[in-house]
Amino acid sequence: MPGQRREEAIRTRRVWTVPNALSMLRLAALPLFLWLVLGPEADGWALVVLMASGVTDWLDGYLARRLGQYSTVGEILDPVADRLYILAVIIGLALRDVIPWWVAIALPLRDLLLWGLVPLLRTRGYSSLPVHFLGKAATFNLLYAFPLLLLGENEGVIGTMALVFGWAFAVWGIGLYWWAGVLYAWQVRKLLATTERRVVHRG
Repeated sequence: MPGQRREEAIRTRRVWTVPNALSMLRLAALPLFLWLVLGPEADGWALVVLMASGVTDWLDGYLARRLGQYSTVGEILDPVADRLYILAVIIGLALRDVIPWWVAIALPLRDLLLWGLVPLLRTRGYSSLPVHFLGKAATFNLLYAFPLLLLGENEGVIGTMALVFGWAFAVWGIGLYWWAGVLYAWQVRKLLATTERRVVHRG
């Protein structure tokens, strides 16, 4: 129905929704986290910021489904917020020597390689492909891993347990992150093989 399609188009163009506000809040907390980790080294408060980020990451998806507040901005903003958060956290933790530099390089390298596929997608009229569930699982693991690794800086039983579980989540997260990247690249390859190049008409 025309009225229903028009209503759906308006809904997808919305910017100021509760899920989008949570994603923006998560992005706004990034400088605070880096300052807490690299400045006063207030690991307790930095851990609170990381935990809040994980909660809001789950909450914005839940509220988008619950309230029906889907939007094109949200589809872009949420994964961008996740990637920027992961990037900022690994840089902060690497500078503090909480994680080795190979971890700090491995995750952004995967994103850099995938960004290189975007021009190929645009030749077929796409700007991106749907996020694979493996990518969501990888992000879930990494968002749990980093707070645990930070907590593992403390001495005692709690610190030791946090370090063990943190590295377990980190190894699985990195593996799934790259696996999801390989599947994404395979999807792009199939799309290029099965879809005609979009002709751009210049006026």
